[in-house]
Amino acid sequence: MPEHSFAPIEGSIERLTIDSDLLNNRLGDPTKREVMVHIPRQGLELIEQGGKLPVMIYLAPFTSSGLARAGWKAFAETLPQRHERLVNDEKMPPTILVLPDCFTSLGGNQFVDSEIMGKWGSWLHKSLKPTIVERYSTNGKFALFGKSSGGYGALHNAISHEGEWNAIASHSGDVGFDVLYRSDFPTTATQINQQGNLDNFLTHVKKCSKLSGDDFHALMICAMAASYDSKEIHNTGISIRLPFDLETCTLDNAAWNNWLAFDPLYSIKNNGNSLKNLDLLYIDCGNKDQYGIQYGSRKLIKILQKHGIEHHWEEFEGTHSGIEHRLDISMPMLAKVLYN
Repeated sequence: MPEHSFAPIEGSIERLTIDSDLLNNRLGDPTKREVMVHIPRQGLELIEQGGKLPVMIYLAPFTSSGLARAGWKAFAETLPQRHERLVNDEKMPPTILVLPDCFTSLGGNQFVDSEIMGKWGSWLHKSLKPTIVERYSTNGKFALFGKSSGGYGALHNAISHEGEWNAIASHSGDVGFDVLYRSDFPTTATQINQQGNLDNFLTHVKKCSKLSGDDFHALMICAMAASYDSKEIHNTGISIRLPFDLETCTLDNAAWNNWLAFDPLYSIKNNGNSLKNLDLLYIDCGNKDQYGIQYGSRKLIKILQKHGIEHHWEEFEGTHSGIEHRLDISMPMLAKVLYN
């Protein structure tokens, strides 16, 4: 049984809201979002002495939120508690830790610009960053880090928005879409067909008291479609286009190519130089990842090596679950390079 953390928060936790038109969306989700900001006691002391701190923004995995990572949980440690422990143990210097709520009614977020879900990639550097700079004493350096969808969001935004981020850490971030997503297409088609059509399925998801595991994975594929294939859809309403035929599960190559454009294995080929200027590119993945992300990650590392892009890569013993302890490695590495 893991040890529970009873440590009280000694620093400050502030909750603020940001309202941005960049988050206009077809889902009816709010554009005003809550953000939690944590600064350890040592960081507050540095600020009082005129010092400036770097910023680390945590991107949550699918079905979660930055706010959840600050919530109490039995036999666990909140992210602010982890932050303070690492600082108290002199494993890392203090930072401004930012935990935004980026949840959507499709179950999560890939942190990309989507006509359906909102321009989340742009929001990160055009709305969230300026707000933090305005309210806090920062040294102007920013990192993105997260697990799964959050890890993907960190990597995608570093690739797509050159110069906006100084360092990133991707823990088991989505990469290698051919392996990662396509195995879920038959189950998705089956779950949607049971409800008659896609609109009925989305209504079912909203009204059911509890999602089955298969419904969850089908909803995740719908969220991915809304993230990766929204620019060419001009109809009113949500208008999600799936990359396969619901009757035969035959792949729609045109739609699937739109997805692949967001796969780091492909997007890095067009924007690889954006990663060369990072102070730290951290990537890890478990060797038993349930979603097969280790296979795409291995391919990604080969691409980074081929193009001479400096990176820190670790393949560890583990799955996609229960890997929060990996933050004890990435957070100190991120914080230290952000002070240079």
